[in-house]
Amino acid sequence: MIDRMIERYRDVLILVARVLLTVLFVLSGFGKLTDYAGTVGYMAHVGAPLPSVAAVVAIVMELLVGAALLVGLRVRPLALLLMLFVAGTALLGHPFWSMEGAERGLNQVQFLKNLSIMGGLLLLAVAGPGRYSLDRT
Repeated sequence: MIDRMIERYRDVLILVARVLLTVLFVLSGFGKLTDYAGTVGYMAHVGAPLPSVAAVVAIVMELLVGAALLVGLRVRPLALLLMLFVAGTALLGHPFWSMEGAERGLNQVQFLKNLSIMGGLLLLAVAGPGRYSLDRT
């Protein structure tokens, strides 16, 4: 019964999944764009190479790639690209293995959340954009 219901609403569910996966990226990317100096400072703080370039990459990945996924444009390759970006941010931004105490626990949770997001992006790449998208597959 649940299988039939999921298949019946497959395209709607894929749309909902795209929205849920991308709202974080679009809002975060917009925040980085509107506070570019703060974003560069944060990139320097976490040890990103070339902080001003890293800030631009983060803005493009989060805001532009996130928006493209939201509307269903080039979903499969962009979901994989964003998955790689999230892996990099997990490794660079949340190195819990080098921390102690509460900081370690907080960053471990953030690292694991990134892994979960990567799983969602991988599933989106497999499922494709669905009917309610610019790609319409």
